[in-house]
Amino acid sequence: MADLTDTNIDEAYQDVRSDKSDTNWLLLDYESERSDKLQLTSTGTGGLSELRNALDDGKASFAYVRVSYSNDKESVREKFALIVWIGSQCKVMRKAKISVHTADVKATLRIYSIEVAAREKDDLNEDPIVTRLRKAGGASYDGV
Repeated sequence: MADLTDTNIDEAYQDVRSDKSDTNWLLLDYESERSDKLQLTSTGTGGLSELRNALDDGKASFAYVRVSYSNDKESVREKFALIVWIGSQCKVMRKAKISVHTADVKATLRIYSIEVAAREKDDLNEDPIVTRLRKAGGASYDGV
């Protein structure tokens, strides 16, 4: 079981969800290589591109991001995605535990439209994620 007792995690989660905040992502990493305790590593306002740069190929991490997109020039939507990152150089035992810990993270970062499993930074390109968010969003009048 993952330990998500760090109070900074919930504060950052509420901040990302808030319409009054510019913060649009958070990143959780393990306290150490052998630990099951997750801690808030960073937050940002630069969206998916900034988040991609914060990811480490040697780690397994969890991220939560608010993505804004428009269906037309008069409407902007904001949806949330949970990202499960397993870097290409992540150790085998950490990879094995991440699937179990994902359930614990989902209980804390509860509200999201899609889950993205990312192994490479290209898995976090904005266009395919926005397409998935549109599909998950229900009614679509633009043929997506």
